Amino acid sequence: MENTEDARAFQTNAKVFSGGMDKVQIIDYYNMWNDYEKDLQPGRYNGPAYAAEAIDRSFPSNKDTVLILDVAAGTGLVGEELVKRGFKEIHALDPSESMLMKAKKKNVYKKLLCEFVNPEPSPTIENDTYHCVVCSGGFGSGHIPAGALREMIRITKPGGMIVVVMREEYLNIPEYSDSLEPLMKQLQNEGLWMCIERSVVHKYFCDKHGVIFRYRVLHRHL
Repeated sequence: MENTEDARAFQTNAKVFSGGMDKVQIIDYYNMWNDYEKDLQPGRYNGPAYAAEAIDRSFPSNKDTVLILDVAAGTGLVGEELVKRGFKEIHALDPSESMLMKAKKKNVYKKLLCEFVNPEPSPTIENDTYHCVVCSGGFGSGHIPAGALREMIRITKPGGMIVVVMREEYLNIPEYSDSLEPLMKQLQNEGLWMCIERSVVHKYFCDKHGVIFRYRVLHRHL
């Protein structure tokens, strides 16, 4: 770790991904995390920029009409990066009301949804709603379950994109090691989506590598 501020931010983030909290405790943690944006500032946490760049590659034209759902949006870091790149139709989904209230003040989201993304269908989002569903930093211990990938496919239009950016080492935690990438491959075998990109990036968070997944949705759902 380069300095003590990086180390402190890293430890603060590590607590919520430790695997020792249930969903209620995780929401409470995020609600009380007042230094979230300072701790996850660009340069230290580059996931949002990587995510926005991946969407930029996917939709090089007509950006102002691309409807995007930012899953695990937090305070809107991905939304800000998307707006910088010319995207305008962005919705935010996050279970922390406190985080969403901070995101709302940035005026980068047209709609805010305070809920979890689960394997079960959301009662508030219809099939084939979004051109793109993006998630940066939402996959980790105690956070989004692997099975929620099916829900992401359900709410994405056929031909649309799903972009997941996460810390590479989290692919090997107990919750995901036998389920996340194997499920991604299974969903491809089922003809629901097709892998466009799987790339490892440096300096995702502090000195930790990240991985970018880009999938094109082929069918809405089984």
